[in-house]
Amino acid sequence: MTSTTAIHTTRRLAIAALSIALFDTSIAQTVQNATEKLLAQERFAIVAPFPPGGPVDTLSRILAEGLQKRYGQPAVVENLAGGAGNIGMDKVRKAKPDGHTLLVVPAGNLTINPTLMPNFPFNVDKDFAPITMLAKAPNVLVASSASSIKNVKDLIAAAKAKPDSLSYASPGVGSGLHLAGELFKAQTGTDILHVPYKGTGPALNDVLGGTVPLMFSNLPATLGHIRGGKLVALGITDGARTAVAPDIPTLAEQGVSGVLVTSWYGLLAPAGTPAAITEQLAKDAADILAQPVVRDQLKAQGLSDATQKPAEFGAHIRQETATWARIIKARNISAD
Repeated sequence: MTSTTAIHTTRRLAIAALSIALFDTSIAQTVQNATEKLLAQERFAIVAPFPPGGPVDTLSRILAEGLQKRYGQPAVVENLAGGAGNIGMDKVRKAKPDGHTLLVVPAGNLTINPTLMPNFPFNVDKDFAPITMLAKAPNVLVASSASSIKNVKDLIAAAKAKPDSLSYASPGVGSGLHLAGELFKAQTGTDILHVPYKGTGPALNDVLGGTVPLMFSNLPATLGHIRGGKLVALGITDGARTAVAPDIPTLAEQGVSGVLVTSWYGLLAPAGTPAAITEQLAKDAADILAQPVVRDQLKAQGLSDATQKPAEFGAHIRQETATWARIIKARNISAD
């Protein structure tokens, strides 16, 4: 092949490739336009399966406001509390899969309850269409300042020297913070006694008072006490340090890998919702949460946006569900 022929061939291939790319872009734009038009036809109902107040309600209202502005349709938050979140989840499961009835729910309802609750009424993978993770808050392992434990190395050494001589508090059996402790024990080969409470407040009070030396907790709930010297932060249970408290190292940095436990909140739709709609809503959510005023609002609650594409979010749910199923079964944990 002559150099002139080669040049012409290269040009033809480049033109063909460009034509295909433009054609694909045109199709994608047509699909997006049609999806946006469909979403702008009806009101939105965002189901928050817990009472007003707290991250689920806050995120639901942020989304409602953003979607209303985006599509010019009313967006109403429905707080359907009860059944540990199952009442609200059931409404969304039975709703028309057109993107207008959405669910905002914490991680535990999707990844812990299916194994923990013997009569859990849903198959998360089959009953819901994942859209995106919305936001997350780091968890932290803390020790009472009254204890002798000042770092993770001290904790592991003490726990191995005298099994079950240490204890950790949690908001209740089967809570994410309880399971964080069980995962820590599994990863470090330690025996630490679990002391369940009815809620974060009572558990934290006893750790502050020195009755129980340890606790896994949401960082926002403990940061003031850490800064005030009443609690010692031993490690963040995330893959990286948090901008909220960059001076606190992760557990992984200290040799404890695999304890990745964050409190996160997700957005889902009924199963059967077309992929074009879930992908568009994921993009909308990312745009809404990226606004500076919204970021500030999230930061005030110790949250940061953590949006994903639907496929990524679905994979995350399945992976975390498998992790908790392994821990729950291995530790023979059952719901109260």
